[in-house]
Amino acid sequence: MYRRGAHGLELFLAHPGGPFWAKKDDGAWTIPKGQIDDGEEALAAARREFAEETGGSAVGEAIALGDYKQPGGKVIVAFALAGDCDPKQLRSNSFTLEWPPRSGRMREFPEIDRAAWFAPEEAMRKILKGQQPIIAALLRHLAGR
Repeated sequence: MYRRGAHGLELFLAHPGGPFWAKKDDGAWTIPKGQIDDGEEALAAARREFAEETGGSAVGEAIALGDYKQPGGKVIVAFALAGDCDPKQLRSNSFTLEWPPRSGRMREFPEIDRAAWFAPEEAMRKILKGQQPIIAALLRHLAGR
């Protein structure tokens, strides 16, 4: 999601929840994303995952940004749309993880523990390295309008 705010273009990023990401900041943020269910169209999955991970609504005309293979091998089918949401209203689904490792104790963590709007330069610093090309594609698209 992107918007044009009082200070120019801003991009919406999410910070992964859970103990692995707890103390990471620069290079740790992500676009809201998830799995495409069997028979589901990629754009429908992107809208559903945005709602599940943020509690926000991703409605409006979407821009297809392409497919991006991540360092771990997964492929992100990325879309962008102009919109607005309040990071303070974040409501994320959760996952269960044994924590601490090998303790036998299962704990629940939010998939996204916080979200924020960033100027493009800061977003490039915050986002996972493998997702930087997604931001670059959006910026190229917006510059061509």
